[in-house]
Amino acid sequence: MTRQVSGRADRIVLFANTDWYLYNFRRSLALALKARGYELLLISPPGPYGEKLRALGLRWEPVPMDRRSLNPLREAGLLAWLVALFRRERPSLVHGFTIKCAIYGSLSARFAGVPARVNAVAGMGYVFTSTDAKARLLRPVVRTLMHAALGGSNARLVLQNPDDVALFERSGVVDKARIRLIPGSGVDCSRFTPRSAVRDPGQPLRVLLAARLLWDKGIAEYIAAARRLRSEGRPVRFLLAGDPDPGNPAAVPEDTVRAWADEGVVEWLGHVDNMPGLLADVDMVVLPSYREGLPKGLIEAAACALPLVTTDVPGCREVVSDGVDGLLVPVRDAAALASAIARLQDDPALGRRLGDAARTKVLARFDEGVVIGSTLDVYNELLGSPVP
Repeated sequence: MTRQVSGRADRIVLFANTDWYLYNFRRSLALALKARGYELLLISPPGPYGEKLRALGLRWEPVPMDRRSLNPLREAGLLAWLVALFRRERPSLVHGFTIKCAIYGSLSARFAGVPARVNAVAGMGYVFTSTDAKARLLRPVVRTLMHAALGGSNARLVLQNPDDVALFERSGVVDKARIRLIPGSGVDCSRFTPRSAVRDPGQPLRVLLAARLLWDKGIAEYIAAARRLRSEGRPVRFLLAGDPDPGNPAAVPEDTVRAWADEGVVEWLGHVDNMPGLLADVDMVVLPSYREGLPKGLIEAAACALPLVTTDVPGCREVVSDGVDGLLVPVRDAAALASAIARLQDDPALGRRLGDAARTKVLARFDEGVVIGSTLDVYNELLGSPVP
């Protein structure tokens, strides 16, 4: 039984910057909480995945939030809206994902008297990693807000990799005693499984990059590597799965992606709902990202025992150890990416060995049951009652 508050079960709010994120990354957590008897409210800006969450029996409500807004009046209105929501709903705990939701959700929760706050962020975000003038201007403001929002004895900051833990500890934004390391959102290893069929060596190698279409996912390097290997006459099909993200400053324009597809350098699949099916139909997965929290797409591919090529950057190197369960290449290096793909094409036995080791790591560290259990342990720290 869960702890009762004022005659009802504990209520938890999950707050993210897209309904897509809640559906794809936190659906299993939400269903696990519901199965344990918690009352649950999921909130995000409106989108098509809200109804999919409701179809699962989850309560989802849209938030009047513009991810890119810097208008002070609009942002103050959002804070007021969240405070009113939390006062009406009286949750025991608010769990925010990404920096903006973590800051706004935590500040609103403090104003509304919510007993506990959990904030999960992947790195310091655009404001702290970009060299843009706008990002530099916002940095001291956001740092102050983060200190006010993420700190306190009744709050925990959840980070996805040791590099981010060290980064936040150095920043002084949050007392390191309040930081918890949980590797991502987990993967259902019963859905993502190795394929039974052996690749036909007479068919072109099928290479996949599956991610939001952002420049900092290494999209440009992927296209350059594809051109390089095509010019060498190698039989390789380069697949690109994902949609542009107009709400992100690093979004790749859709016209650019369509031009690549028209050129024939890449096959653009758009958004793919059935990722287990897609991964069963490819031979290799790459992610030449500039930085990650913990890349779920890479972990899903590892669970399928596929050979992986990714960059030696925070987040990615938590999933792949070079030469052990995948190959690491330098960031922003299309030639190295092409060379690693060619190496695995020329040595199928190496690819099989790396893929098998990758699945073993996922089962031990990244299975969603492990991650959900760690998350519930954090809730228990703050709510003060054992989670069944």
